[in-house]
Amino acid sequence: MAFIDYYKVLGLEKTASADDIKKAYRKLARKHHPDMNPNDKEANLKFQQINEANEVLSDPEKRKKYDEYGENWKHAEQFEHAKQQQQQQGYTYGGQTGFEGFGGDFSEEHFSDFFESLFGRSGGTGRRGQTKYRGQDYQAELHLGLREAATTHQHTLKVNDQNVRITIPAGISNGQVIKLKGHGAPGGNGGPAGDLYITLIVEDDEHFRRSGNDLYANVNVDLYSALLGGEITFDTLNGKVKLKVQPETQNGTKVRLKGKGFPVYKKEGEAGDLIITYNVILPTGLSEKEKALIRELASVSSKN
Repeated sequence: MAFIDYYKVLGLEKTASADDIKKAYRKLARKHHPDMNPNDKEANLKFQQINEANEVLSDPEKRKKYDEYGENWKHAEQFEHAKQQQQQQGYTYGGQTGFEGFGGDFSEEHFSDFFESLFGRSGGTGRRGQTKYRGQDYQAELHLGLREAATTHQHTLKVNDQNVRITIPAGISNGQVIKLKGHGAPGGNGGPAGDLYITLIVEDDEHFRRSGNDLYANVNVDLYSALLGGEITFDTLNGKVKLKVQPETQNGTKVRLKGKGFPVYKKEGEAGDLIITYNVILPTGLSEKEKALIRELASVSSKN
């Protein structure tokens, strides 16, 4: 997975204040939110990167590690631990003892060499084989349809040629991340395995628009049902419902169906609402008799 510069993602300099980060995040999150950019995968990806950048830079401790170690910030504690061990063992790098030549700021080149020393591939001398290190984290994406995301189900995905079977709880959000501990790369010298982070991408649906746990849909109503009243059948996520159309229903009328929306994540039996908007459809291809009746109706209405 390519390195993401969190400051560039938010359009900020490294000197940005906490308030600058908050303002930049809010502005960009609104601009690239999936609800504002339906069917735009690039905006969707940008939205995920913005959330990831904000999660790290808005946390003082994580930001400190990121500023010092860059893309390797998640391994900061391992670096420090290994650094202390190597200093105690009199580790030699490039003719210098310990980490004297590194100071407090590691360059990308030094990081690379330092990883190699931990892996035992090259650089330095000493008891490297005794240093334990945690395995690399894996990142994966899993794309789901809206209807799939509305049900608890099992899913199998392949990560680094390994099949991973997971249970997806109903109500998962677009961009939500599931962490599977120990499913990353194996550790070295007895160290723990890394973790697997799965980002859930919930695709748009042709019939429903989702906002939180509420769903929105449009239903066409013929002119005569709108004028005189009637009944129509609509397919929700969990079955058909009959909708009563009140006489003299106006175009754009909204009907709220409580509990017929999207399931609430990890709260079995709870769901948002379904908000339906009526679109009144005018008839076309009228016969002469129909036109005459409408003229008569118009005449009667004008006299009232």
